[in-house]
Amino acid sequence: MNAAEPAGHAPDGSAPRESAPRESAPHELIVVGCGTVVPEADRAASSYWVSSPGTGSTAGTRVLFDCGPGALQALARLGLPWGKITDLAITHFHADHVGALPGLFFALRHGLARPRRRPLTVWGPAGTRAFFERLADAFGDFVLNPGFPVLIEELPPGEARHLSGGPRLEAHKTRHTEESVAWRLDGEGFSFGYTGDTGPSRELGSFMRGVTALVCECSLHDSQATDNHLSPAPVAELVAAARPRLLVLTHIYPHFRTDHDVSRLVAEAGYAGATRVATEGLGVSLSR
Repeated sequence: MNAAEPAGHAPDGSAPRESAPRESAPHELIVVGCGTVVPEADRAASSYWVSSPGTGSTAGTRVLFDCGPGALQALARLGLPWGKITDLAITHFHADHVGALPGLFFALRHGLARPRRRPLTVWGPAGTRAFFERLADAFGDFVLNPGFPVLIEELPPGEARHLSGGPRLEAHKTRHTEESVAWRLDGEGFSFGYTGDTGPSRELGSFMRGVTALVCECSLHDSQATDNHLSPAPVAELVAAARPRLLVLTHIYPHFRTDHDVSRLVAEAGYAGATRVATEGLGVSLSR
């Protein structure tokens, strides 16, 4: 479909259909994409769905953390209602974390059977507004004006805001890039943490203390350790401080994942808690 085609219709003129909605737990994390910059047939790049029902008159939230290449197709495969995302939280501007954003906004503009009216709030680090303006310059005005309000909020590290559905979102500076942040989301009866890409950091572990599930990158073997990605030893140190109920290891480069048991390496580095390696569609209850 091109920009000249009517909103809400497929190229043949028929109304498009979203996938049948997936039934989810009251507070749930679903891994949409857990890959890296290396293309892999069985996983999209970084993207994570967190849903929470509303309480009383408060509407529920559906937050997409990052939106890497392949994420939109993965959302459809998983039956997630991508057209009803309430919030988008971006960790940084590398392509493997934001590469599917133009396609997402194009789909929200042209791919829904019923045009969207509800605002979408984009949360990001410093520079997010300028980044979206550059996307709009490159791809078209639909990025900022898809037919409904797009609210861009740059959330400084150390500050927190409440989403429209109620949960509290807070950012923490990470050492991956100049702008990169990690996110923590806390709501009534649930909590979630996502490191994004980062480097060794005791402070980040303290920031994530007590989350129900922590999605934590573990990109490389300790023998390839860098100061802007995590490997098993610094992961173990970080999560020893965080003490999540469940550690979800993600963003693992394929040569590392293929040649090693990454969970075992984190355990051997000193972390004895419950651990899973992320796969597309992994669902985790976030209820405390």
